[in-house]
Amino acid sequence: MVIYEQAEDGDWGADLPDVPGVVALGATREEVTTGIEAALGAYAEDLAERGLGLPAPHHVAGTVAA
Repeated sequence: MVIYEQAEDGDWGADLPDVPGVVALGATREEVTTGIEAALGAYAEDLAERGLGLPAPHHVAGTVAA
């Protein structure tokens, strides 16, 4: 799961709750999506080199009515 957040200045951020520390920032949502994919890929590659895998997902998203 990716969490996207738009800042007051219009820029975007993204983070992966299941993979703490893997984040990306960008001027557009498309740019930040590309960045978070690259960051996750680099992190997964580093883990694989150390004989480890990505953590199992444990977050879910939902909505509620106000």
